[in-house]
Amino acid sequence: MAMNVLAVHRDTVGTEQAAGNSLAAAYSVGVLCWLLSAGVYIAAKWVSTEMPPWALCFWRVLIAFAILMPIVRRHFGDMVALVRARALELLVIGGMGLAICQGMIFVGLEHADATTAGIIIALIPIITMILARLMLAEPMGRWQVIGSILAFLGIVVIIIKGSPAALMRLDFNPGELWIVAGAFCFSLYTVLLRRAKFDMNRLALLVLLLGAAVLTALPFYLFELFSDERSTLNGSGLIALAYVAIPGGAVMYYLFNRSIEALGAARAGVLLYIQTIFIAVLAYLILGEQLQRYHLEGAALIIAGLLLIILLKPKIKAEAATA
Repeated sequence: MAMNVLAVHRDTVGTEQAAGNSLAAAYSVGVLCWLLSAGVYIAAKWVSTEMPPWALCFWRVLIAFAILMPIVRRHFGDMVALVRARALELLVIGGMGLAICQGMIFVGLEHADATTAGIIIALIPIITMILARLMLAEPMGRWQVIGSILAFLGIVVIIIKGSPAALMRLDFNPGELWIVAGAFCFSLYTVLLRRAKFDMNRLALLVLLLGAAVLTALPFYLFELFSDERSTLNGSGLIALAYVAIPGGAVMYYLFNRSIEALGAARAGVLLYIQTIFIAVLAYLILGEQLQRYHLEGAALIIAGLLLIILLKPKIKAEAATA
């Protein structure tokens, strides 16, 4: 009897250890995903004076699409059926989130520093929550409203660089406004994707959305070929492209998909905030950027807003929960 109890105890401990190791591995995948994503901002900023933004965007999504396509080959039948049934939705959603959003951010990095871009991108979950309230009627309590206002004020502080006089003069960095627009587009993409409820394997759906992004980015890229004098074939440009397309593109997308499967969308999404820290550190080490006082002030307001939103979630009425 005692031996049986010990065996059961040993099996239970072993199971708990395996679960703990599995969870740790899942979080490691998520952290690595956002580290690779942070590197995209550094690479884009590094070659912003040499490589046009839409060229970087187009080749990134095209190469990522080509690398991931063979991995989902067993889902080709479902993918073709979905394209035939809902091609326009796929084009709009994929083009919005994986092409327009990225292109705007790359345009913004021509004028804004990567550190500022990383802090602004942390606003995405807040914008998503507001859009979900407006478009999907998802609950949004009093503390979420207050938190959103605080986060918005944090972005204002960063954009005006802590100077109220800049606000009065409307003296804004256009790059930072482009990045805010990119954050809005990605939030809209998230809400539209949630509303669409595509019934398909997650990675296969991502490949279809990347294909839509390729088609969306192509006209912008062709326009650049005829109007932009910067070279896209120099050494720095090729190194940056290789990074954003492979480790920062295909590998990052794949790891993000795995982290969602292992952790769930909510816990995997929270790791987005780690990206801001990675961008700041990498920008300091590689680009020589410095954190300014207004960065810290704006980040403090954003973090305060995020804490209110995350920790004080709106209560759902019991009858609604059981309906």
